[in-house]
Amino acid sequence: MTQLELLAPAKNLECGIAAINHGADAVYIGAPRFGARAAAGNSVDDIRTLCQHAHQFAARVYVTVNTILYDDELQATQQLIQQLYDVGVDAILVQDMGILKMSLPPIALHASTQTDNRTVDKIRWLHSLGFHRVVLARELSVDEITEIHHQVPDVELEVFVHGALCVSYSGLCYVSQHCFQRSANRGDCAQFCRMKFDLLDADGHELEHQRHLLSLKDLNQLQHLEELIVAGACSFKIEGRLKDVAYVKNVVAAYSQRLDAIIAKQPNSYCRASKGRVSYSFTPNLKKTFNRGFTSYFLHGRQLDIFSPDTPKAMGEFVGTVKELRRDSFNVAGTASFANGDGLCFINADHELEGFRVNRVQGNRLFPFQMPQNLHAGLALYRNYDQEFERLLSRPTAERKLPISMHLSTTDDGFCLSANGMSVSVPCEHQVANKPQHDNIQRQLSKLGGTVYECADVTFDDGFAYFIPNSVLSELRRLLVDALNGDGSRCVMPMTQENRPQYTPPHIYDYPYLYNIANRLAADFYGTKDTTAYELHGGDGPVMQCRYCLRYAMGHCVKHGGLKPTYKYPLYLRLADGRRFRLEFDCKHCQMNVYAE
Repeated sequence: MTQLELLAPAKNLECGIAAINHGADAVYIGAPRFGARAAAGNSVDDIRTLCQHAHQFAARVYVTVNTILYDDELQATQQLIQQLYDVGVDAILVQDMGILKMSLPPIALHASTQTDNRTVDKIRWLHSLGFHRVVLARELSVDEITEIHHQVPDVELEVFVHGALCVSYSGLCYVSQHCFQRSANRGDCAQFCRMKFDLLDADGHELEHQRHLLSLKDLNQLQHLEELIVAGACSFKIEGRLKDVAYVKNVVAAYSQRLDAIIAKQPNSYCRASKGRVSYSFTPNLKKTFNRGFTSYFLHGRQLDIFSPDTPKAMGEFVGTVKELRRDSFNVAGTASFANGDGLCFINADHELEGFRVNRVQGNRLFPFQMPQNLHAGLALYRNYDQEFERLLSRPTAERKLPISMHLSTTDDGFCLSANGMSVSVPCEHQVANKPQHDNIQRQLSKLGGTVYECADVTFDDGFAYFIPNSVLSELRRLLVDALNGDGSRCVMPMTQENRPQYTPPHIYDYPYLYNIANRLAADFYGTKDTTAYELHGGDGPVMQCRYCLRYAMGHCVKHGGLKPTYKYPLYLRLADGRRFRLEFDCKHCQMNVYAE
């Protein structure tokens, strides 16, 4: 039976616990240092607490140690990994191959998406190094995932299913470092791809003016999970280690319920990777939390509508069109209901996002704090902050319980209570009951409030007819809960350092800096004496490599049926400060490369 894992982001301990409670089978979280989100670090003590909570449900905790490392950070990194192992972390996500040259505890290794995992050969090589799992590139299609699983069936495949998309292949984006001395490979991306650009042709003619030409919509594979499962993916990753707890609750609940529905149709083929039953007090709705509009990206090959040129900000859900304006209010044509405090937005005639807050609602007539200048009849209106939904998510919204079946039996000098392979006993006189006791015993043993357990049923030995004081039943119940709680052990059995296979690093990239070698251990791993990372020495190759293609997005890719362009190549992106970036359209590999001028 295939185990399916819903993997959720944890900005902090609160988000991690919320993710587990709302149905995640695993969470990934940043440590104090060396995670690919510098703004999302957590103490080892908080990670220990998260492990303890997660392991109650056989859920897993993965920690991101997926930045490239400098020489003066190697010792601290090795110490951190040991600390993470000691507090019960199930696996670490790794980008820097120098880590493989360290003396590591027997902790599972996951190859981060930052290692650019898009080909069968790359995944096979990573698996040969001892990686328990590979996080695939976001850009892969379902057919490519299927082929990787067919060729390398023994490695776990993790795929992104929801959240923000990087326009460049992860690990191969250096433009933030080039422009702002902020390395994406060091967890400090400046989000160059969300900026405004002019698009110029070879003669300097402006084809587009100040548009967000590299800003992609957000990924949403909720309706495609079954395809990904059939393709061979086993872990379904929600992006968002900078997102708040309301986002985590909503998105995790939506995907958890969808996975459960898939499993319910094929219970003999699939099961969840963790345990527990979740009850929700709200109905998840992905449109109501942060999104830039949704796309399935390259799941079924190229498609046009994957970028959001007007804004990189959250648009939210469509709620209707502006109907009629007055001096201080307007009404909306549509079926949506509104609340005081809602955040609404629209795209104006200059392709700019304008937002405002609703001060007062009277039916479908809305009174903003201040009437937006560019609002007019006929505009499409979106809600990017739902006051009532956010208020709902600010309260307890889910409870996760472990159903247990208890069995009560006698011992020579007392009674034994068993559940989930655990047994506890207490001495007590065997006193035959004057009247039936089963109902009272079941009622007393079922008082599991304040624990993660709920009693499914209580069974007894044949002919059991004893009176047991409530105090003894309470003690049996307490001892059993303590025994069950003590079983929250690490969930993954990794390959140890000693039995990892031998390997030969392949020649993958034409430019040395693309190997991201920033320390002596990584250099040793690749059999070179040089540290060639872009962050140390720069480079003369592309600063971004993208499957997303701007020429295709503009409808001018002849290879895919587009119109033949009339402008001259090469094309350039230009920032507002005048810096230019040349675009190279590598049609052989169906890829767009970006070069700094």
